[in-house]
Amino acid sequence: MTMLLLRRAAQAAVRTNQSRSFSASQTHLNHRKGLVLGVFEKEGEEGSLHLTEAAAGFDQSLSGKLSELLKISGPALKKGKSRVFYGIHKDFPCVAVVGLGKSSAGVCGTENWDVSKESIRQAVSAGCRLLQDLEVNHVQVDACGDAQSAAEGATLGLFQYDQLKSKKKTKLIYNVADSAGWEKGLMYAEGQNLARLLMEAPANHITPTAFANTIEEKLAAHAERVTINKRSQAWIEEQQMGAFLSVSKGSEEPPVFLELHYNGSPDSTQAPLLLVGKGITFDSGGISLKPSPSMDAMRADMGGAATVCASIVTAVALKLPINIIGLAPLCENMPSGKATKPGDVVTAKNGKTIQVDNTDAEGRLILADALCYGHTFNPRAIVNVATLTGAMDVALGSAATGVFTNSDWLYEQLHKASVVTGDRVWRMPLFQHYTRQVTDSQLADLNNIGKYSRSGGACTAAAFLREFVTAPHWAHLDIAGVMSNKDEVPYLRKGMSGRPTRTLVEFAAGLAHNG
Repeated sequence: MTMLLLRRAAQAAVRTNQSRSFSASQTHLNHRKGLVLGVFEKEGEEGSLHLTEAAAGFDQSLSGKLSELLKISGPALKKGKSRVFYGIHKDFPCVAVVGLGKSSAGVCGTENWDVSKESIRQAVSAGCRLLQDLEVNHVQVDACGDAQSAAEGATLGLFQYDQLKSKKKTKLIYNVADSAGWEKGLMYAEGQNLARLLMEAPANHITPTAFANTIEEKLAAHAERVTINKRSQAWIEEQQMGAFLSVSKGSEEPPVFLELHYNGSPDSTQAPLLLVGKGITFDSGGISLKPSPSMDAMRADMGGAATVCASIVTAVALKLPINIIGLAPLCENMPSGKATKPGDVVTAKNGKTIQVDNTDAEGRLILADALCYGHTFNPRAIVNVATLTGAMDVALGSAATGVFTNSDWLYEQLHKASVVTGDRVWRMPLFQHYTRQVTDSQLADLNNIGKYSRSGGACTAAAFLREFVTAPHWAHLDIAGVMSNKDEVPYLRKGMSGRPTRTLVEFAAGLAHNG
């Protein structure tokens, strides 16, 4: 692509509002412009680089100046590394060149992801952040051969929760090629950023009611295809959701059972995909109180509900031809004179009694009632998502979401989606060995913790949930390990991750297009 075409693409993007703002302010028209370009490592030639199509066009417009500067400015750019050049083009005072690794890299069976896509996300993110640090306001991004991945890297990499800060950063990004792939990548990434926004926000700002209202606002423009029901405590009581109510009753904040129906399929009789998300908007542990260090992070214990709702918002934006129902039981888990006490017995919607020996194992209680209710829609598949157990973090860390499922087909669909998005899943055991540990209860049908306490905690939690599932295709995603990001995922800043929203969207898209 020649530089002329690059400039025209940027101008067209401005005219058609294809830009995305990463702040609330766009008051200045004469913003500084920057450019992010990619370079590959040349196969079999140590230290040699191969420019992308856009980078080669830019280099040609400068009579080879970019190539020359890359050679003399230091060692060849390795994957994920970047370098900034100043004043080499009058339209772009700052040009960031980023290393993409080998151009032939594809799906790696060992890593369980597409190396090329991940490399592009990481590199574009690094380049955009470099320019953001230089207070460049307009950035034009090289598609690097995969516009969707480039858009995801830019959009995810620049997200920062600054809603409650006085000083905010400004960033505008324009596409340079393949607008369809770019727009799709923007939607995927903005979906994940919505989940990050909800998870990062303080618990006094995102109460159960505020959460439901936020999702309602996001879907307000799609009333013809989306039905939203914000169920009250009275409705929850009518449904006899005793497990859910046993968690919510310790808090002054009223619970909300959020129900979303997206009718995207041309076939109105198509069985829906059911997504269920744990929505504990703050988890103190209840009477089984958590230690105070890091308790503030439990504002994100509604990560399951956040990722489920964000993925539905994204599916609606993409106009996926599929019917989806989303359920999010929303409440706080707080200690008070009304709170459930260790040893109490409660009755779930399906009539099973549960001995609550640990009030901090509350997520499985609210999910139990939501799963029972979800079966009434005769879904084609059920996927529930929850920051359920610390044991999941111990087992897999932040590398992958743990998946417990009774369906090989369903796991294959989820795994295939995760390879594309780079937000991986990994299958965990759902043995009867674990079921026996939650059904051996002194006072009730079930105990909300395993009889051997911490041993296999993620597995016993999954076994507990299975007691409320009769559908042949069900998967439980434990996202406790991927809830937050320190520096493990290079294109996500430190903070709540919004994972695995993009994998859920890609999974739904796969079902929509392949049946």
